[in-house]
Amino acid sequence: MPDLPQATVASDTLAGARQAFAAGRDIAGDWWSAFNSRQIADMVQQALKANPDLASAQATLRQARENLRAETGSYFPTVSATAGPSRQKVLADTNSLYTLYSGSLNVSYTLDVFGGTQRQVEELSATADYQQHELEAAYLSLTANLVTAILTESSMKAQVDETQALIKLYSDALTITRHRFEVGGVSRAEVLQQESSLASEVATLPGLQKQYSQQRNVVAAYLGILPGADHWPTIDLASLKLPGDLPAAVPSKLVRQRPDILANEAQLHEAMAAVGVATANLYPQFTLSASYGRESEDIAKIFTPSGLVWSLAGSMTQTLFDGGTLRAKKRASEAALDVAAANYSSTLNSAFKDVANTLVAIEADARTLMAQQDSERTAAASLSVTRAQFMAGATSYLNLLQSEQTYQSARLNLISAQAARFTDTVALYQSLGGGWWNREDVAPKTDICCGLLP
Repeated sequence: MPDLPQATVASDTLAGARQAFAAGRDIAGDWWSAFNSRQIADMVQQALKANPDLASAQATLRQARENLRAETGSYFPTVSATAGPSRQKVLADTNSLYTLYSGSLNVSYTLDVFGGTQRQVEELSATADYQQHELEAAYLSLTANLVTAILTESSMKAQVDETQALIKLYSDALTITRHRFEVGGVSRAEVLQQESSLASEVATLPGLQKQYSQQRNVVAAYLGILPGADHWPTIDLASLKLPGDLPAAVPSKLVRQRPDILANEAQLHEAMAAVGVATANLYPQFTLSASYGRESEDIAKIFTPSGLVWSLAGSMTQTLFDGGTLRAKKRASEAALDVAAANYSSTLNSAFKDVANTLVAIEADARTLMAQQDSERTAAASLSVTRAQFMAGATSYLNLLQSEQTYQSARLNLISAQAARFTDTVALYQSLGGGWWNREDVAPKTDICCGLLP
């Protein structure tokens, strides 16, 4: 992990609060509440209830668990019962047509001598674990992406509002320039330049409004509603609180927190079990079977001693030749294990990279915001002086135009820097696992005990 200061720098502006890093700090399950916004909390809850991707992940987990439950039945004998009459005839005797009444209880049990059944259950258990962590990842991805989309929407709305304010500023400047032209204070060329500046600024507004509308559609999709059916007000960035205390990564703990790491770990376990299954399939299969029943031509005598029938048998099945199929399957499962191990290692590297990059971004963005605040203040002061000089005829219109453009750029950059501090904070919570272990609305993990799922 990168060497970071204990806290970021602070700025006297929106989202300029000091953020401190605390190694090993736990993450709340509802980490988004740290932004102190009831609207964000309500929208997250709506998304958790209505998002179809989350519903799909929940159903997939249920499917994996039921498959596991089905396979655990292999630990026990199979018991079946049969009963019914049958009409029979002995071919050697044309007159021997009779009805046979029978009923029996049959038991069959395949011995798990070489552990094939146990490894098959272990493989399906790992599959269920994988789907469990995929569900946790879906929760984390949905909440983090939704909150980021909400913050981006707020940033786009702030940029639209700022552009509209700048358009008004340019319009007022054009009115003044035209008045000065009428009294001979400026040339016609300066009026045209101001009109061009206003037109250029107006031309940027539709693009920003388009991005703002599209971002609202993104939020709507996460909420599980159709675009255009949105009725939520855009959150003002100024109403949000920037979390002051942030968790920092502890590598050993990160490995147990990130859903993607845990999912790849489950896949590695699954691949190991699959090798065991393929190995067990190379060896004989032993089956015990027994039956106990009654059989008689006369239904009234079926429960007499003469009607008793029973059997007890054992069998062994061994593949003698299959063209190398079973051994090829074993080698394929071993190759799949190598793939799973490599993927697990790659996921670990990506996880540590994500956390390191996010921590660096948070610290750097705090310094960027401070610089953008200074730039905006300087640009605002310069514009004020230049405008006063222009009104007094002490400077050219070109200088005023340059000051206006510098101020416009500084304002928009400041808004972007403010939004980045919020979104990078979301990215940190996401990269550290999002606190799913502290939430009750994520399906709990189930374990096998004595061959059964509770």
